Amino acid sequence: MRAVVQRVSKAMVEVEGEIISSINKGILVFLGVGEEDTIDDAKYMAEKVTNLRIFEDENGKMNLSVLDVDGEILVVSQFTLYGDVRKGKRPSFTMAAGHEKAVNLYEEFVKLCREKTEKVTTGQFQAHMIVKLENDGPVTILLDSKKTF
Repeated sequence: MRAVVQRVSKAMVEVEGEIISSINKGILVFLGVGEEDTIDDAKYMAEKVTNLRIFEDENGKMNLSVLDVDGEILVVSQFTLYGDVRKGKRPSFTMAAGHEKAVNLYEEFVKLCREKTEKVTTGQFQAHMIVKLENDGPVTILLDSKKTF
């Protein structure tokens, strides 16, 4: 699994002109599922994301997690995180999981996050979404369950 995690002061997802989810202070997680991912990858990513210390403590040091600051989490599926552009100019998505596997592991990731906090909302899987956010910092972290970066 791959994720782009952004610390936000607010974020929202719109589908067909309607806001379907929004959060205030917290993290926006763009989540991609790879063909070789398993439930262990979802567990690793949920643990990493919810405990990532990217919020500032009283001394201005990034030392607190979204759980510590009682923040919210917005999870948006994004298969394009597996776009490979090393060859040519058009991305290849052969490393992205197929629909059934992707939706199952995406939902498992969301479920695991909700076990840690009720403040988890999502985009709409496989929909064309408009995502609006205010990146706080900016703080953006890249994660990969296979630890390739």
